[in-house]
Amino acid sequence: MTRYLTEEWMELALKTAESLPERRGANGRLQYVLTGGPDGGEIRYYWILENGRLTGAACGQVDDPDFTVTMTYADSVLIEKGELSDEDAYAQGRTKFTGSMSKAMRLMPLLNSAEFKEVQDRIRAATEF
Repeated sequence: MTRYLTEEWMELALKTAESLPERRGANGRLQYVLTGGPDGGEIRYYWILENGRLTGAACGQVDDPDFTVTMTYADSVLIEKGELSDEDAYAQGRTKFTGSMSKAMRLMPLLNSAEFKEVQDRIRAATEF
């Protein structure tokens, strides 16, 4: 098992996501900011998507993010476990979004695809929360 939000977890995500099919134009630099982490502080990590492929994932800050998603650490765990959907978290005001809404909307078909959900399931099964 790989501990959630460690560099090893980011490597697991990159490796597992290699199976995603190419989707031209599905590009984005996604910054995540989690408040109230296990040590009481803030956690930052990012994903870089190029043509539907996860090409970068690391702890820290990405240069020039297309958008930033801010939520509590606890809600991020619920989302990663599949107990809270991204859409419900946003609709309930549990996530804050800044940046390019049009870029985010162009990524929605990828994030809602069966292939992406399968990758999420495989990562979830190998994650210790």
